[in-house]
Amino acid sequence: MIKKIYIAGPLFNVHEKKYLEEIAGVLEGNGYDCFLPHRDQTGIDPEELKNNEMSQSTKDIIFQTDVQALNESDLVVALVTGQDIDSGTASEIGYMYANNKPVIALTAEERRYRNLFTAGMFSSTVQNIGDLLEEINKIDS
Repeated sequence: MIKKIYIAGPLFNVHEKKYLEEIAGVLEGNGYDCFLPHRDQTGIDPEELKNNEMSQSTKDIIFQTDVQALNESDLVVALVTGQDIDSGTASEIGYMYANNKPVIALTAEERRYRNLFTAGMFSSTVQNIGDLLEEINKIDS
């Protein structure tokens, strides 16, 4: 049974972060526990996350927190927009695939070809947030 969902995606600007938060809001509003890497980090000074210079200890905390959240999650929803799939998102997709956990790719109705190797790890692909719940129910049944 799917209970916890890891939401993966690029975090390079406010727009991307807000879209990921919108995805979480819909899923959490339907009873799922979601992990958002930029929202749910603990033990880190929030100011340090705002600049490009992070201490090694902060980087280590982020890595360990993300790996723990991936291990605890039943599913990944991955936002796969942009010129190419974000490298961090691709890593999270690969990690879940290697651990036999489903990955739903969300294209946000963007039209372009994806990296075919990474796309081969998707359990399914949806165009928009509205299609996520139906797809999760298919995987969960």
